Amino acid sequence: MDKVVATAAQAVADVPDGASLAVGGFGLSGVPNVLIQALHERGTSRLSVVSNNCGAMESGLAVLLAAGRIARVTGSYIGANKEFARQYLAGELEVELIPQGTLAERLRAGGAGIPAFYTPAGVGTQVAEGGLPWRYDGSGGVALASPPKEVREFDGTRYVLERGIRTDFALVRAARGDRHGNLVFSKAGRNFNPLAAMAGRVTVAEVEELVEPGAIDPDAVHLPGVFVRRVVALTPEQAADRKIERRTVRS
Repeated sequence: MDKVVATAAQAVADVPDGASLAVGGFGLSGVPNVLIQALHERGTSRLSVVSNNCGAMESGLAVLLAAGRIARVTGSYIGANKEFARQYLAGELEVELIPQGTLAERLRAGGAGIPAFYTPAGVGTQVAEGGLPWRYDGSGGVALASPPKEVREFDGTRYVLERGIRTDFALVRAARGDRHGNLVFSKAGRNFNPLAAMAGRVTVAEVEELVEPGAIDPDAVHLPGVFVRRVVALTPEQAADRKIERRTVRS
């Protein structure tokens, strides 16, 4: 039952080249930076990543992206990540862009054992009809486009069929966690983390505060330990390292 691993390097040591990863975080909030850095130092490559975005400000998944370690991204947002956009348009990176709520539900469904579901999001667009550029050819043409999806009508409304997502591994960050893997997330850091953790067959959590079993009120648990395979306790310095994407203050 004790799922604590001594180091981040040990926690990701069996992540092979070509693995699929669900990664928590939104922008710079709740990103498992320590585990991502451990993967970078290990040299793991050809990764297929499922995450809301692919890092920002040279942080998070941007570390792996800049090193050419990511082959495919399934996400919702490119944002201001210029290297992400460059690799995508140059044909170096395959990208499946998904409506944000659909991405969240595909991760949750995969973790809950639901193979597919219907949603109205995307009906009447290329999300359902196909043709979204997944990979460019480097010359402005489309080398690989998304296929059409099944659309059905229920009670007079059309819905598109979306598949649940399961990945080989998941990397998440929590504010608190116990040795059994029960996790608590803090405010915006909750974002995609519980969903990513559910989707991974082997989920690794870095926690800012490690506590003993029983220290977390069962009613306060955001993610039960059944979804978590390994726990890495961060040092105080690692836990305090929180970047701010856009600092806004009152005059």
